[in-house]
Amino acid sequence: MLKIGIIGAGKICQGCHLPAYDKLDNVEIVAICDIDKEKLDKMAERYPKARLYTSYEEMLDSEELDAVDICTPNNIHSKAAIYALNKGVNTICEKPDAINVAEAEKMKAAAEKSGKTLMVIRNNRYRPTTKFLKQFIAEGKMGEIYAGRCGWIRRRGIPGWGGWFTDKKQSGGGPLIDLGVHIIDLAMYLMGNPKPVTVSGSTYSKFPHTSYSKTDVEDLAMGFIRFDNGACLQIEFSWASNIECDQMFVELRGEKAGSRMSGIDRKFSVFTEECGTNVTINPSIDDYACPPHHESNIRHFIDVIEGKAEPDFTPEQGVNMVKILEAIYKSAELGHEIQL
Repeated sequence: MLKIGIIGAGKICQGCHLPAYDKLDNVEIVAICDIDKEKLDKMAERYPKARLYTSYEEMLDSEELDAVDICTPNNIHSKAAIYALNKGVNTICEKPDAINVAEAEKMKAAAEKSGKTLMVIRNNRYRPTTKFLKQFIAEGKMGEIYAGRCGWIRRRGIPGWGGWFTDKKQSGGGPLIDLGVHIIDLAMYLMGNPKPVTVSGSTYSKFPHTSYSKTDVEDLAMGFIRFDNGACLQIEFSWASNIECDQMFVELRGEKAGSRMSGIDRKFSVFTEECGTNVTINPSIDDYACPPHHESNIRHFIDVIEGKAEPDFTPEQGVNMVKILEAIYKSAELGHEIQL
């Protein structure tokens, strides 16, 4: 039985992480940490045998844990992960990996030194559509993937108005670091995780004057990424924009075929040519007629710890992701392309 400690008992933990552990018969939640006593009281009702802490350092110093799951505000991710890894504890963490490259590199170094597993949530990799397309690409049916577009744009959808989401010191940024991690990673994962080499971006903050939120982060980010293999990726992420409707999509273009995954209207298509005729394939796959994607991600983490699987996420991928995010913000500030 693996002993699990929880750091941060907020909505993402209660709604996505804990339900996953509750379905596993080889793990036990033995310790929970949160600075909010009200949340700890609720956790005590849910897990009466678990020991409660308000300091993750105290929890990690006191407990003999096999793994910790970090679900805190973004600025705590790297600090808690590094502390846990230095204690020899396997670690899974909510996205983003860290709020800057220096912290992400420290996480990677701590994982390498400890020899323990470090994974950061990449739940969209576990969608049935993703798995299908990953195999479709692996079998060479798309040919070389040389370009892509991805985005998650909302008409009105600023999260946690006035809370840590819209406080740059705690979040590290707005929709780019919140939504972008998910969709940029999904696109890069399907493209074979190429290494980013240059980034150009622009960010805008046009909605703080409204009643939606008090914020010092962007509400729109757009950018362009070039990779070491010659491929490129256009990106767009917003919490609030005057657009027709919300969209979440990954579009890839290959020599033999292209594809488009849309997470809001649940459409998934492959575009190719057969017998001299353009053909659109609509696979019969329902991303939501399956275990929740967080659950699949956490199950994979547990399998890795137990030696049943090789990790499909590496800390190096996390560093590259944070390099992209940081470079887009820097490019927007300086007004020119950034080399990585």
